[in-house]
This record gives sequence, C-alpha cells and structure tokens, in this order.
Amino acid sequence: MKQLKAAALFILVLNSCTNDTPDENNNPPQSAIPAPQQLNYTILNVYPHDTTSYTQGLQYLNGVLYEGTGNPGEKDNISKLRKIDYKTGKVLKETFIKGKLFGEGITILGDKIYQLTWKDKKVFVYNLSDFKLIKEFSCNIEGWGLTNDGKNLIVSDGSDLIYFWDPVTLTEVRRISVQDHTGLRNNINEMEYINGFIYANVYMTDEVLKIKPDSGHVVGRIDFSGLKASYPELGNPPSDYFNGIAWDSAGNRFFVTGKNWSKLFEVRVN
Repeated sequence: MKQLKAAALFILVLNSCTNDTPDENNNPPQSAIPAPQQLNYTILNVYPHDTTSYTQGLQYLNGVLYEGTGNPGEKDNISKLRKIDYKTGKVLKETFIKGKLFGEGITILGDKIYQLTWKDKKVFVYNLSDFKLIKEFSCNIEGWGLTNDGKNLIVSDGSDLIYFWDPVTLTEVRRISVQDHTGLRNNINEMEYINGFIYANVYMTDEVLKIKPDSGHVVGRIDFSGLKASYPELGNPPSDYFNGIAWDSAGNRFFVTGKNWSKLFEVRVN
C-alpha cells in the first residue's frame, strides 16, 4: 500500500512540474500566436507632399496635418515641426529644432505636441496653438516613433519594444514586446493609436503592423508596397521609405506618406 501511495505521489509531482504556465507577461508561446490578418486598403485621394520633408511623424487633427521631419545630414536641412493644409501642401505654421538634432516621431496629447529626437535622446514639448517650446526632457532610449492612447505616450526605439510613458514626467509606466507567429518583430518605427490598437510601420519596409497594446501581439498587417508600384515617382532611394501614418477618426480614414515622397495618400483600410 505504501508503495502504491508513493508511486501516485511521484506521478502527481511529475505532472505538476511539466504543466505549462504562462510567463510574467501572459504571453503564449510563439506557436500559439495566430498569423496576422491581411488588411487591404483603398486609395480615396492623392495630395501633394513636400519632397524636402524627410517625414518622421504624422498626425491629423481638426482638418489639418501635423508633421515632424528629420535631418538626414544634408546641407541647410533642419529638423522641422509643421502644421499643414493637407489638400494643398501649404505650410500653415512651422518651427525648427536648433542645431543638428535629428527630429523623429510626433504626437498630440491635449493642448501639447511632443516631438522625439533620435540619437540625442531628447524630447521636446510645445504648445499646440503656437508651437512655443515649453519643456525639454532627456530620455534613455533612441527616439523613433511616437503616439498616445489618450493617457500615456507610446514610444518606439527601433527594436521590438514599445514603451508607455507618463506624459508629465516621461517616466516609463510599462513596456511590451512586439511579436507575431514568426517571433519578435524589430524595427518598429512610426506609430498611430487607432480604435484600441497600435498601428506601426516597420522601418525600411512598406509594412504596417496592427498590434494589441496589452500583449504586443500582431493581429493584422497592411502592405503598402502598391503605392510605390503605382507611383514610382514618389521618391528616390535611399530616402524613399514609407513613413508617416495619421488617422482621422471622424472620417474613418488614414493619411500615409514616406520620406521625401511627392505625394500624400488618403486611404481607407478594409
């Protein structure tokens, strides 16, 4: 009888040691993540875009576009923050980052607009109304893409990681790791928060990922390579990468463009 009890106890312990348990981020094994849904788009309109703008961030608000640009090292090219009439491309307001700092992603939260920089690891905060610089922060990561969920700033650094920051102190609240059925997805760049999901461009590609902000899992993808196929005049390599995602919730439409592209596209994702 003791031998039977001992055997039963051994089996119970063995089973408890081999049961799968979720990791601390509640992420299932990669094999358990379904392949993302392929999302399609329809071009609604095509507008002019300034070919001197090395687009890094894009946002739509109240009928106009806001654009942040970088400085790729060309002579007299300064990183900019602009307010633009998207239908004509006319610049309504702009300011510049002094010196040779490389501007990156932008986002609007409340009455402020935030702009990242790249290797200088600085974040600038402006009044939305007049672009007056009101704060400057230092951060410990490279700035790439920037958006917000109405509460936190959401930041990418070019890896698989996406950070959530407090917008007042810029301290990290939490982070997620972007992954799909194939594993980690790196080069997460320009982002936009849309209907509870993060949409993020993968740098140097025409791919936009639809990401769950709680887990980092990719649930959808959009292939925008058809834009350059249809409009080969958009830009010249190597400054022709897709970059720039803006969302108009009232109109249920996206605005997308690329670095130094000659056109801005209004599209609907199906």
